[in-house]
Amino acid sequence: MLQKTLTAMALALSATAAAAQEQVEIDFAYPYSSLFDVTYEKIMPLFNAAHPNIKVNIRAAYENYEDGTNTILREATGGDLPDVTMQGLNRQAILVEKGIAKSLEPFIAQEADFSKDGYNQAMLSLATFDDAVYGLPFSVSLPVGYYNMDLMAKAGITSEDQLPKTWDEVASVCETLIAEGVEVPMFWGWNITGNWFLQALMWSQGQPLMEGNDFMLDTPEGLKALQTMDMLFDRCQMPNYSTTDGQAAFTSGNAAMMFWSTSAVGSVERGKADFTFATHEYPGIDGAPQGLPAGGNAALLTSTSDDPAVLEASWAWLTFITSGEGAAEVARTTGYMPPNSAANEIILADFYEANPTKATAVRQIDLLSDWQAYPGDNGLAITQVIYDAIEGIVTGEYDDMEELQIELTEEVRDLLPGDNS
Repeated sequence: MLQKTLTAMALALSATAAAAQEQVEIDFAYPYSSLFDVTYEKIMPLFNAAHPNIKVNIRAAYENYEDGTNTILREATGGDLPDVTMQGLNRQAILVEKGIAKSLEPFIAQEADFSKDGYNQAMLSLATFDDAVYGLPFSVSLPVGYYNMDLMAKAGITSEDQLPKTWDEVASVCETLIAEGVEVPMFWGWNITGNWFLQALMWSQGQPLMEGNDFMLDTPEGLKALQTMDMLFDRCQMPNYSTTDGQAAFTSGNAAMMFWSTSAVGSVERGKADFTFATHEYPGIDGAPQGLPAGGNAALLTSTSDDPAVLEASWAWLTFITSGEGAAEVARTTGYMPPNSAANEIILADFYEANPTKATAVRQIDLLSDWQAYPGDNGLAITQVIYDAIEGIVTGEYDDMEELQIELTEEVRDLLPGDNS
């Protein structure tokens, strides 16, 4: 009997040792810890249960999408890339062009039941280059309005159907709130990553900011976008807040309105002061927006390993977090929408009925338009040039929008590839 027991123990130890030897470790990095830490805390136990032999080492979070791209470019030079990285939808092209991101087609071909059609096609198209998929969308966002309904009541707005539908209406509400003593009537997220809100104003008018390699700010729509920002910042007396300070002003109950990505709904709900919180459709310029840029990020394979086990483990993690239960946690913990039908089948309509603040973006899904990248090696530099110009509107450095339109167009076109003169 003793011998049988010892034999069983030896077999168990042998099996445990073999399992330990088979464990594969991969490195993973993502942006916006304040948004996504809670998401991955929910996902990780689910993944560990499904893949006990894979250990995911999470690196320090990127501050934002620009930081994520800069970090990956730097790590590629130093030979220290993670196996999987989350990158903004508008930052994938440069990683593909430089051979840092790997095509996912060989892995997709091995999956008998993998369906590209299950992923949101607007998202998937942004990760498709030369007919090959390089990234799988993880989260889908659109800009929405955030409202402190207790403060909005000071402007006579007591129900969601009275919320402003155009930027002129927003400005009028601001003026009423200021007269009622509200110090911060609005924070409009001009400084959100990737010049997203400028693109939102352009798409709202049906005009993309980029057409091929050409910067389209010199159009009537471009001038209207600049003038709209100038009008809003002036009439709302908007402080030059950082994104962190702007969201803090709203969450603390000091700001009446905030216009931002739906991604922050979950974090606002978890951290807000005691006020009635609502979200509503993003206002338009002369009416409802004609389109809005799709925000969010995608999972890319950037592993430099030649070990098939590491690559398979990376693929297992990449697909788990972008489909089914993994992606469903994105909607549960943030304000993002799930990127594919499998996750939506898990979430179902009753989730949005129970979470109306997270349903606003879903109602806008038909407006989904490309979040455009600036082509060439100067894409990040162009983002900063535009950022600096818009900050100049906020601070009052620029007050002639026609002059700014000319200067900004010339400066950006000088940074774009090809002859854009």
